[in-house]
Amino acid sequence: MTSKLTHIGLVGVAILLVALTFINCSNGSYESNESSINRYNLNEDQLRIQGVLQRASFKDLDGNTVQITDYAGKIMLIDFWETWCSPCLMVFPAMDSLRAEYSDQFEVLAVNTILADNPKQVAEFANENPYDFNWLVDANGVGEQVISMGIPFKVFIDTAGYVITTELGSRGTQGDYEKTKAILDKFLP
Repeated sequence: MTSKLTHIGLVGVAILLVALTFINCSNGSYESNESSINRYNLNEDQLRIQGVLQRASFKDLDGNTVQITDYAGKIMLIDFWETWCSPCLMVFPAMDSLRAEYSDQFEVLAVNTILADNPKQVAEFANENPYDFNWLVDANGVGEQVISMGIPFKVFIDTAGYVITTELGSRGTQGDYEKTKAILDKFLP
């Protein structure tokens, strides 16, 4: 009889442990991947953008595929732009200065949306404006998935590939410089 009670007791404890585990998991009291993905208190739209960019690829001016993982270990600015967009062009001098200051730690991915431009026009612009950027074209429609309001649309990515923040528009050359420098100083080791 004691053996049967012990067996029933062990089975009962096992069932109780399984039930408690299920209850804890279903109410979210365990640590999920969400806490590691949302490192910077991003809003829902920024988290969606992060997911898109972590899977996205662009083309460089030679037709090679480029992904953000190619720049792991560096802070990145993904800057969606077009040649006709004067606010877009206001961002470039500031980012070029920061590339010179943080050359081993900061990359600018200047991604032309190719909605009004074409790759040949982007290449001509890059040749005429020798900024130290990674000139890319959005051959896969990534911009259509992440840009909600217009360009310039900037996405700052940390050294591990997570979105730090996003920004629409330009603050002017000096304002863009100061904002980006503050991000670099805060997030670089």
